[in-house]
Amino acid sequence: MSDNGRVPRPLLADLSPRLPSPLTEIDDDRFARHGVRVLLKRDDLIHPDLIGNKWRKLAPNLEAARGRPLVTFGGAYSNHLRATAAAGRLLGIATTGIVRGDELAGRPLNPSLARCAADGMRLHFVDRSAYRHKEDPATLTALLEAAGARDAYVVPEGGSNALAVRGCAALGRELRGRADVVALACGTGGTLAGLAAGLAPDQRALGVAVLKGGFLTAEVHALQEAAFGGVRGSWQVADGFHFGGYARVPAELRAFAEDFGQLHGVPVEHLYVAKMLHALVALTRSGAFRTGTTIAAVVTGAPQ
Repeated sequence: MSDNGRVPRPLLADLSPRLPSPLTEIDDDRFARHGVRVLLKRDDLIHPDLIGNKWRKLAPNLEAARGRPLVTFGGAYSNHLRATAAAGRLLGIATTGIVRGDELAGRPLNPSLARCAADGMRLHFVDRSAYRHKEDPATLTALLEAAGARDAYVVPEGGSNALAVRGCAALGRELRGRADVVALACGTGGTLAGLAAGLAPDQRALGVAVLKGGFLTAEVHALQEAAFGGVRGSWQVADGFHFGGYARVPAELRAFAEDFGQLHGVPVEHLYVAKMLHALVALTRSGAFRTGTTIAAVVTGAPQ
């Protein structure tokens, strides 16, 4: 027992994360013909259950929770919910997932939510209106009360808060001096906010938005303000490559992901990574990167 009467939890280091994650160059004529060099930053290889930016964002929050139960938020296909559930299983911590869409409560669980449940996560489905207002203090209190998670440590949707942003700065530090541009897919913006802060002054970060709406630039500004007290690093958001919004994977994108994966021997996750890689091909073709540019593309996740 520890001094506070709790059974000691395994340390995060005991989970043996592979850090720094590997950085490998690919040979792809779609880039080479424009004089652009591409490296893959294989964050998908950090840990088999806590993959990519999920490790980087969750690890500091798990440390802050100090063994308390966790509660977090997400949609029906949320990679963040899956990662939080896996962390709970690995560390022996109770987890609750507040899921967008009360109409899902009476249906069979999809594979993503079934995986969460198998890892011990208690799922609580809420109507979409309440979910949209979950950051309002009164609404949040009511949601936590209804979910039986009033005393749990709250991890925000996507895992993006000031702690997570500071944790993701390590990704930038790992890539200092290795590339001119570092690209990654973005949902809530936390990884981009931290990555940019960790890069050297002569590097820039490019976030490819996987949701439509054009809100991500303001979110990244707010996250950097919360984490560092102001904007850090050189970064921008590319909003034109979401293919219609989150979880939209048209045949063109699916075919691109399969082709890229076969060509380079890398399994390409469709909701995030494929959109980022497709954006890099399109931007390179349009002349967005000058000859001699080295791009590091962060593989933030793996196919489910």
